Amino acid sequence: MIEELNPHWYAVYVRSRYEKKVHQWLEEKELTSFLPLLETMRQWSDRKKKVYEPLFRGYVFVNIDMKHEHIKVLETEGVVKFIGIGRNPSVISERDIEWLRTLVREPDALHQTVSTMPVGRKVRVLAGPFKDLEGIVVKQGREDRMIIFFDSIMQGIEVSIIPDFLLPL
Repeated sequence: MIEELNPHWYAVYVRSRYEKKVHQWLEEKELTSFLPLLETMRQWSDRKKKVYEPLFRGYVFVNIDMKHEHIKVLETEGVVKFIGIGRNPSVISERDIEWLRTLVREPDALHQTVSTMPVGRKVRVLAGPFKDLEGIVVKQGREDRMIIFFDSIMQGIEVSIIPDFLLPL
């Protein structure tokens, strides 16, 4: 009898500047990996170039059956550890992964990554590409910005949202 795999999403912490390499190596091991990248323009003294940088530095997401595949992940060069509480890796919901995919598809709405949750009101987005997303709003001038905070990895992203699309919770 073949045992069914029960995969969940997890975040792994990787060596500095190893995100793309680890993502590639995990996929070469036939593991499902996700690395949210944003296209940015970098300028050096002699040229400008478009580069893809990780949305969250130091993190790569994997969709694995922890019982059967965690060793494959930990044996991958550049992987430091699973992110979690104590020795228990935190499961990242499919909804959070879909939100990350949406954020990467809407790069003009992104502003910066934050690692602390700001004080503000909790809201849900009613319409647009971020529909059903929940987060904390930060008022800055005439524009509402929302911090979408992912508890599982203790990181957040700041996005611009039209205030009419926000429902206070």
